[in-house]
Amino acid sequence: MADKPHLNVVFVGHVDHGKSTTVGRLLYDTGHVPENVMRKLKEQAGEAGKATWEFAFVMDRLKEERERGLTIDIAHHEFKTKKFYVTVIDAPGHKDFVKNMITGASQADAAVLMVSAKEGPQAQTKEHITLVKTAGINQIIVCINKMDEVKFDEKRYGEVKEELITALKLMGFDTSKIPFIPTSGYLGDNIAKKSENTAWYKGETLLEAIDKYFEAPSLEKLMAMPLRLPIQDSYTISGIGTVPVGRIETGVLKVNDQVSFMPSNVGGEVKSIEMHHQQMKEAKPGDNVGFNVRGIGKGDVRRGDVCGPAKNPPTVVENFTAQIVILNHPTVVAVGYSPVFHMHTSQVACRITKILKKIDPKTGQVAAENPDFIKTGDAAIVEITPNQPMVAEKFKDIPPLGRFSMRDMGMTVGVGMITELKPKEM
Repeated sequence: MADKPHLNVVFVGHVDHGKSTTVGRLLYDTGHVPENVMRKLKEQAGEAGKATWEFAFVMDRLKEERERGLTIDIAHHEFKTKKFYVTVIDAPGHKDFVKNMITGASQADAAVLMVSAKEGPQAQTKEHITLVKTAGINQIIVCINKMDEVKFDEKRYGEVKEELITALKLMGFDTSKIPFIPTSGYLGDNIAKKSENTAWYKGETLLEAIDKYFEAPSLEKLMAMPLRLPIQDSYTISGIGTVPVGRIETGVLKVNDQVSFMPSNVGGEVKSIEMHHQQMKEAKPGDNVGFNVRGIGKGDVRRGDVCGPAKNPPTVVENFTAQIVILNHPTVVAVGYSPVFHMHTSQVACRITKILKKIDPKTGQVAAENPDFIKTGDAAIVEITPNQPMVAEKFKDIPPLGRFSMRDMGMTVGVGMITELKPKEM
């Protein structure tokens, strides 16, 4: 595992645009899903009345997902390319499950955006582009998928590509560095093998594009920061005990380390660490790990907690100042507004207590001091108070714990990053 740089790639896009199927196909074509398993999944898909879903079943392990044909939580799988050891994160596209999608994006270094050639970009496609950008992901590959449904028509590919270029540029992506690959996840066109159906396309397959366009994060920089490990979940495993699970954002986790979990304010000694069912002595940024800590019990640690060194625990905030952008709000945002803030793996309602400045997003200059309200399209500096304890850090100190998205009414209202904070007395 350690011989190649580790890359976390999240697959995003509108519901039913072929994310799970494409990931399943990629794993199958690279030899990571054995033939007999694939045969069994094909039978199960047939029995479930979902005849073309066998590749999606590779990723969608939850029974409810199979029955509804939707990806609800986040699935992890791994495979190797020539250059990387990749963990794939398949994030839900259905709008009810956006909070899980945000958690998925917050764990990724790069993204693959799936768009159906038949339907083109949908509302959800655009929301996911925004979320990917907020999560600090600047590396993206676009698959214009389901090309088989439009008979591999080059003209249709061109139309969808133009629409996507507009949406991506709007969020500040450099589209000259983004490949647009015509694919069929179900048939396997341009996933791991070049397609004979798209003779007009001269670019890379998805597998080649991952190696060509993606870079692994600079480990040295992240390892030099203090340990910060947002908890995704916590399990009780017989014979071992409580096992929190999450992805290391910064620092290094070692066996025998003394750690503490905030805001739960519990701690103990790390007894064992494992990744993909293999024991390890230490884990680095980007690793998705489960680890056992002596001294913590079943209900002590939960999603949204952050693990750090006992001597330099994660910061629980009293309040913080952030630069935000309002992306989508039907009326106006004023002091007292309390959307849910999604930060690393936590989801906490926070109140805007002061609007300090409105900023012109084009120039970055102050447009107004202490405005009464802000609205869609505005950028502002605001002061925010969480309604319950939460961990956050300044963006410049520990970037993954310094950015957030704000959700309300079933949509992403805004995004932002923390510039200053006041620690809470614990």
